[in-house]
Amino acid sequence: MVKFNRFTLDNGLRVIIHEDHTTPMAVLNILYNVGARDENPDQTGFAHLFEHLMFGGSVNIPHYDEPLQRVGGENNAFTSNDITNYYITLPAVNIETAFWLESDRMLSLAFSKKSLEVQRNVVIEEFKQRYLNQPYGDVWLKLRPLVYKKHPYQWATIGKEIKHIEDAKIEDVKAFFKKHYNPQNAIMVVGGDIDPEEVKKLAEKWFGPIPAGEKYVRNLPQEPEQHDERRETVTAKVPLNDVYIAFQMGARLDDSFYAAELMSDILSRGNSSRLYRNLVKEKQLFSEVHAYMSSSLDKGMFVFEGKPNEGVSIGEAETALWEEMERLKNEEVPADELTKVQNKVESTMIFSEMSLLDKAMNLASFELLGDADMLNQEPGKFTRVTANEIKDLANTIFRRDNSSTLIYLAEKN
Repeated sequence: MVKFNRFTLDNGLRVIIHEDHTTPMAVLNILYNVGARDENPDQTGFAHLFEHLMFGGSVNIPHYDEPLQRVGGENNAFTSNDITNYYITLPAVNIETAFWLESDRMLSLAFSKKSLEVQRNVVIEEFKQRYLNQPYGDVWLKLRPLVYKKHPYQWATIGKEIKHIEDAKIEDVKAFFKKHYNPQNAIMVVGGDIDPEEVKKLAEKWFGPIPAGEKYVRNLPQEPEQHDERRETVTAKVPLNDVYIAFQMGARLDDSFYAAELMSDILSRGNSSRLYRNLVKEKQLFSEVHAYMSSSLDKGMFVFEGKPNEGVSIGEAETALWEEMERLKNEEVPADELTKVQNKVESTMIFSEMSLLDKAMNLASFELLGDADMLNQEPGKFTRVTANEIKDLANTIFRRDNSSTLIYLAEKN
């Protein structure tokens, strides 16, 4: 059970406080309700570019990292298709430094042409190294537009193409910041060896004066149901052939989410999972094989991925994956197998409650979903899933006309 208090500043900033006096540390986590899905289709990669710009200095603090290192702190950030998250961990006695740093960049980033140039080059380099020059690196650049035809999940967080980053102008970047990086579009969690009254004072002092900004109302084109089988085959400089089969599934708040999570665990969690046991060990068709889902806030993706062994044709590999799906569609998962994955999920959640940073991030995420207290109700939602619900879900999503298949063929020398 993760206990917390919450309040909202006049400018709309939601603040959650979690006391944990078992540690001398504190964490300040700010989740901005903006991700790659909020980008203009002709200017993608901005949310991620922004994550880099946020470390380029703000008006009163030219070098973000220096003051933090002086007080023994660390920081990082990540961007997804749904959110951007920034966090600082530091000794609790120095918590005010975190308030000062985060409030200054929320108030006003130092939008210099130089900073934009530096970070733009960093992102372009990352695009090349991680997505274009790495085997299978461009999988999401290819698979997303197969699965999504209307929704902005069509592109990865890095963006659709390098050109969008190259063409980013300082005024476009400023407009993106003004639209999304304001108190009423943010959730702040402060956790650790802290005093709630002190946190309230610091929040008022550092964040209270920041203007609320205009309320951003998200109105995204929703993805229609898929009723056609989609396929793409690419030949690339990859070491092994690779098969991806993706299916549209429900959004994060859909009732079916918990059954889907357990289904991916039954298929692919650990060496006792079905895909590993049947397709890697017994039949020796794949060198590795996985099933996972995107956990997106809007309509998600359920993905199978496997690298067939030498001598195994793509056709055989696909057939084997579909046979595993058919088994889930036709037979209820045995009680002991279901209980085992439910217990694993529960222990993972309990384990994550031991990490202060994980707790802070989770509280922010669930507050975004509607209520931070959902974090405490989460384990129960997994234990209530029935074998019949999993079977129904498998029949709903594992359909040929809901599938998008991407095949990588290794170039023959």
